[in-house]
Amino acid sequence: MPMSTNTLREIEELPDLGITLSDGCRLSARVWRPLDAAQDPVPVILEYLPYRKRDGTCARDALTHPYFAKRGYACLRVDMRGNGDSEGLMEDEYTAQEQADAVEVINWVAAQDWCNGNVGMMGISWGGFNSLQVAALQPDPLKAIITLCSTVDRFADDIHYKGGCLLNENLGWGATMWAYSSRSPDPALRDDWRELWLKRLENEPFLATRWLSHQRRDAYWQHGSVCEDYSALKAKVLAVGGWGDSYKNAVPQLVENLPGAKGIVGPWVHKYPHFAVPEPRIGFLQEALRWWDHWLKGIDTGVEDDPDCRAYLMDGVRPATWYTERDGRWITEAEGASRHLPVETWHLTDDGLSPDTGPLKQSVTSPAHCGAASGEYCAIWLGPEMPGDQRGDDAFSACFDSAPASEDMDIVGAPRVTLTLAADKPQAQMAVRLCHIHPDGASTRITYGVLNLSHRNSAANPEPMTPGEAEQITLDLDHIAYRLPKGHRLRVAISSAYWPLIWPAPEMATLSLTGGQLALPVRKTADKDEWTFPPPDAETPWQITTLREGSNTRVSETDHNSGDIHLVITDDFGKVQDDVHGLISGGIARERWSIHPDDPLSARGTCHWTTELERDDIILRTETFSEMWSDQTRFYLKGRIEAYENDVLIYARDENDAIERDHL
Repeated sequence: MPMSTNTLREIEELPDLGITLSDGCRLSARVWRPLDAAQDPVPVILEYLPYRKRDGTCARDALTHPYFAKRGYACLRVDMRGNGDSEGLMEDEYTAQEQADAVEVINWVAAQDWCNGNVGMMGISWGGFNSLQVAALQPDPLKAIITLCSTVDRFADDIHYKGGCLLNENLGWGATMWAYSSRSPDPALRDDWRELWLKRLENEPFLATRWLSHQRRDAYWQHGSVCEDYSALKAKVLAVGGWGDSYKNAVPQLVENLPGAKGIVGPWVHKYPHFAVPEPRIGFLQEALRWWDHWLKGIDTGVEDDPDCRAYLMDGVRPATWYTERDGRWITEAEGASRHLPVETWHLTDDGLSPDTGPLKQSVTSPAHCGAASGEYCAIWLGPEMPGDQRGDDAFSACFDSAPASEDMDIVGAPRVTLTLAADKPQAQMAVRLCHIHPDGASTRITYGVLNLSHRNSAANPEPMTPGEAEQITLDLDHIAYRLPKGHRLRVAISSAYWPLIWPAPEMATLSLTGGQLALPVRKTADKDEWTFPPPDAETPWQITTLREGSNTRVSETDHNSGDIHLVITDDFGKVQDDVHGLISGGIARERWSIHPDDPLSARGTCHWTTELERDDIILRTETFSEMWSDQTRFYLKGRIEAYENDVLIYARDENDAIERDHL
């Protein structure tokens, strides 16, 4: 693997470079660039986010952007309109305005005397999404992107409607943005910070309602979903993901559908791979530098000769709600990701999971709290967020076990389950889990999928089930690379509920199964690493003074009087002071998810965020509240935002919404 040679250059940092857009809105950029860039122009790497460059993404920015700058790049971390230290108002995620602003930024920066005219775009999550979306608009200076932990389909593979099921993350992340985007600019940077803050508070959208108003895959979701037209992506794409993340499918989808795209998938949760967990981490910065040097500087670094996909094949392990590392090995596919791999067909029968056909006549009626071991939809806050031992959920599911494996089995790709089933209610849902069963009975979730049965044929035009009428249903589970050890078993577990990951159907349904197959992509067993990455490298960590340590807890509660089941989550992000510019920031997120096992209409989610910002004698705080419940025909949402200056309430607003259930 040839590496580029870059002489390290002395750099400067600009904390608040203003970029004024054509409508007069000033965006704020934090810039790292070589001191001599005006004399020796460099390519630009843009990261464009709502997550606040001054206090929100500082930890990862410090590790990442100076690294590239010292090697001959100008790195821009831009706060998008209505967030952080930028002017304007944010209306929603991934809007046409957001994308148009990004194109303006790219064209503006390409015209600066310190830029050589070539621009790359990089980001994780929101920044990974909009890197793809902006690339699809084809701004001329944008030559390459690196998209991490992102998706090509906003409806089915983001935090909204997985398999047409309403993810509870729709409320949870809506609550997060309700808190994030309602924060003030840093008073040290803007004399009009209070005016900007009040405008934000007055106009901050309650996104959970907006997203819930689109329960079908309509034009709202098609916008920004690059799977609508992969051919629009002309910039060169390196896609990176993690098996511990919610966004497991974008890397193989991009590699399979976009000529020239390259993919890397590790064992990681929702983090950059040079500081992600579980380990092993990789030298992501070195790998990214190869990509940038090739496409932005014209240096032959060999990236075009890399395998199309490099993935970490994880060894099968005991179930745990958190892993610090995963044993395994790196595997490669020269062309494509996994679509070309052989598929084994297994049959669901009354005798279990078998290579041979057999009769099947089983039914399942899961209690409403089935799914308690699902873990967090998107593991991100580094608490006990991974799926734990599945035996409790298995007990509420129809389970089909294989015989012990005669040899190690490397499962690589997206397993497909085809079922012949009937539901006794017109509106029903199902969750399908592929599990690894250990000799003592412990159950590790390998991968899973969920499906709103009204979306079985179309997410754009859902149709209710006809009670009692059997249909053939197909569901693709999430992509994975996992080794089932010799002597261990596979299990397919099917349930009619999956709380608290998805919102329940209005009635408890019975699913009657009369046929089923599992198409399992199985790769030739890899006995060693097929690729070696350099060890992780990074710049000096963010220099802070910790004022309050952070912590993460998830507690399950059972009210033995009422029978209600509660999941209580508290993520205290701590409180820190930036040692360079002195800004103090902190926050606490609290969630509570409640349901009665016998009553899906008892489901309720509540979220409460506290955000803290302090500068000299200015103490700012927001308290944001979000709540959701439902009846047979409607969803109900409540939101409240309170803003405090020096502990005096200066603004408050309430939101109350009722939204018709549309085949949910």
